[in-house]
Formats: sequence, structure tokens, C-alpha cells
Amino acid sequence: LLAGHGGSACNPSTLGGRVDYERIKDVGPDRAASEWLSRCSLDKYKIQAIDATDTCIMNIEFDHMDDLEHAEKMRLCKCHYIEDDCLQKIGQLEKLQKSLLEMEIISCGNITDKGIIALSNLRNLKYLLLSDLPGVKEKENLVQAFKTALSAASTLGIKKEEEPGSLMAFT
Repeated sequence: LLAGHGGSACNPSTLGGRVDYERIKDVGPDRAASEWLSRCSLDKYKIQAIDATDTCIMNIEFDHMDDLEHAEKMRLCKCHYIEDDCLQKIGQLEKLQKSLLEMEIISCGNITDKGIIALSNLRNLKYLLLSDLPGVKEKENLVQAFKTALSAASTLGIKKEEEPGSLMAFT
């Protein structure tokens, strides 16, 4: 989700006053729309949410997130190359530590307790959904670690009706 803040109006002469349907076909509507927003001379646009469902995102790509100040939500679903070091990097990024409020990690088979515990550095996290993570073994210990790290948490627990290997923690 890109959110525009401020900026001047689109310049029709720059854009040619037409829709590039071939570009939409080549890169898909979401990327084409974000490129269009960039060309609209927005002074600043901010990424508020990241949905990496079914992507090949891996450790090196997380360096691009270093200066994200407004990312509030992140969803990592079926990201088969995500490993613990990726989550450790997320937990170390100072600006994400402040801005990230919601996170979902679903069906990322290489994630273990070690990666999840690194997310306890996300001090403003209000919602964390962990599901279908067979490498996560110590669910109760993780819940306790998050309760300690996020002292403002009002409720944190395991959702029992989830399938084996699933943990849901929330505040």
C-alpha cells in the first residue's frame, strides 16, 4: 500500500495523458499503479503496508526496508526463502521497530523459534499472527518472551484451534 502525502498535481504533459495498457499487462496492475503514482510528482509517498505473499523475497531484499518510517503492517505468507536471519534483520531495523504495528507470518517453512524471538524487538507491535510454521516448537516460551519484551501488551496467547505448528499472539 502506497499512501501519497502532499505533492503537486499530476502533470498531463509528463504522462502523455494516456494509460499504458501494455505496461499494465507486462508488470501487473499493482506495480503499474505504483509507477504511475511515482510519475505523478508526489513530493513524498510512504509505504504503509507490505504484503509479500507468494514472493521470492529473501534476506538481501530486507536491506531495502532500512529507512521505512511509516510501514505499519507486514505480511509474509508462503515466502519459501524467508529464514530466521530475515526476521532478525526486521527486528534490528530501528525505524521498523517504531512503526510496525501488525505482522503476519504464515506458511514460511524455514522459520524457527530463533527468528520469531527476534521480532520481540518490534516494541510497538500490537498484532502478531503466526501460522503453519512447522519449525516453531516452543510456543509457550515465545508467548512469555513477548509478554516480557512488550510490557504494554494486554493480552498475548496461543489460539488453540489453529492447526499444529501455529501460534497466534495478539495485544
